Amino acid sequence: MEHKYSPKTQAEIEAVLTKIHTFNELFSISVEYFIEGFAIYLDEKNLYPRRIVIFKSYESDFFSIKSFEVNLKYNQKEEINELYSVKNLDTIEKLIKELKDIIYGKDIMRYTSENYFKKGSK
Repeated sequence: MEHKYSPKTQAEIEAVLTKIHTFNELFSISVEYFIEGFAIYLDEKNLYPRRIVIFKSYESDFFSIKSFEVNLKYNQKEEINELYSVKNLDTIEKLIKELKDIIYGKDIMRYTSENYFKKGSK
């Protein structure tokens, strides 16, 4: 089992951060470590706030991505709604491709299509 200080884990994190550095103007990017793995958070800096989370378990060779819509309620509590998720991304290249698709709106379009434009609804 890898851990957060292992060279393999640090190399994976650095590789992902290097590939996503071009999105620094659009997102606040942070890394958090957990007992079971690490997460890279991308918090969007615009009027439609999204949070994209990249997660990788120390016990797995696969990445996962989840995209969330973040709303602030009147009492300043965050309300989070999952828009999209994908699991079992086995390479950093596949992860970055999927991440770019999400950043460019794949998550929002899919969520909107599934929830507002269902077949048979009027």
